[in-house]
Amino acid sequence: MSGPAAGTAVAATTTDVVCLGESMVTFLPSQPGRLADVPSFGRGIGGAESNVACALAAAGHRAAWVGRVGADGFGDHLVETIASYGVDTSAVRRDPVRPTGIYFRTATDRGTDTHEVAYYRAGSAASAMSPANVPYEELFAGRVLHLSGITAALSGDCLSLLRELTAARPGRPLVSFDVNHRPHLWRGGPADASVLLELARRSDLVFVGEDEAEEAWGIVGAEAIRAAVPEPAVLVVKRGSAGATVFASGLRPGPRSSIAGGAENAGARSSSAGGAENAGARSSSAGGAEVVTHVPALHVDVVAAVGAGDAFAAGFLSATLRGLPVRDRARHGHLMAAAVLTVPGDLTEPPARDHADRLVALDDDAWGRLRLGPGWTAADRASEEVRTP
Repeated sequence: MSGPAAGTAVAATTTDVVCLGESMVTFLPSQPGRLADVPSFGRGIGGAESNVACALAAAGHRAAWVGRVGADGFGDHLVETIASYGVDTSAVRRDPVRPTGIYFRTATDRGTDTHEVAYYRAGSAASAMSPANVPYEELFAGRVLHLSGITAALSGDCLSLLRELTAARPGRPLVSFDVNHRPHLWRGGPADASVLLELARRSDLVFVGEDEAEEAWGIVGAEAIRAAVPEPAVLVVKRGSAGATVFASGLRPGPRSSIAGGAENAGARSSSAGGAENAGARSSSAGGAEVVTHVPALHVDVVAAVGAGDAFAAGFLSATLRGLPVRDRARHGHLMAAAVLTVPGDLTEPPARDHADRLVALDDDAWGRLRLGPGWTAADRASEEVRTP
């Protein structure tokens, strides 16, 4: 039987965020240059959703990653490494036939013409995920279910799975969706990238870059993106060096322990999709005016521009789980992204919570002067990080 039974109640939540998606073993170059010229590679892990899970666990949250890997050494490495960050990997499934995906990349910025990535993921174990073979009880066991558009591009079954998970139903947790448009994945894929708009509109919290929206949907500008994606209670439009614009509607009072966090915070909407207690619910009748918040980006001395989007999502989700105001959620996203941008890989130790909270509490002028470089997360005092760029 495909999908969770209608009306299925989820047991008491013990997990903050469950992340579903493909993780792969990544081979990182020993030096800059073309893939053809790099003499050797170091082994790491890469995957948008597992990156988010690892960052959240490192920040002190209860995070789980659900995926499918091969019954091979690369699958062992993925599961063991992700678990080493404190992530629950007990719901990861092993495929006895299909392999774990791997990829190689150059050291350059993904956004440049010189960046190269060679994926070996066609027919991977993760591409076989479907509504019939994922553990719904585990997927719906968290306060938040985090998904990304990468999964939808892997296969027709994966797209069907995301449609199933984003469908409104009782017991559905808050659905966080990162558009994560990867053009190469959609060439010859199960659909075209316009399906990402459909999935975004079915979600509760959406992350999308202005560049992604223009490339995938032909939509330009934050306001136009919101007009095309009006349903989510919270829409975060990432604008690169210009910062992030957050559209939050359906604000309502709620207990401090809930994801809504209080009347000042961007919360979930109550509806027949699960009741007022269900963080993932939506309703067209939800009250509250739309609040638009722009939060400038930080000045960062970038080491490698990879993994920043996943880190931003993790920081925003972390602050959402804590019930912080919208501005602070975006600032925590920027800080988590800055932590990753100042190291070579996709993952790093986030700043200590009290350190990050001090930086988030800076006034607008001090925030604008903040410049972060390699090693900043180890600083003992927030004031040590404030200098004029």
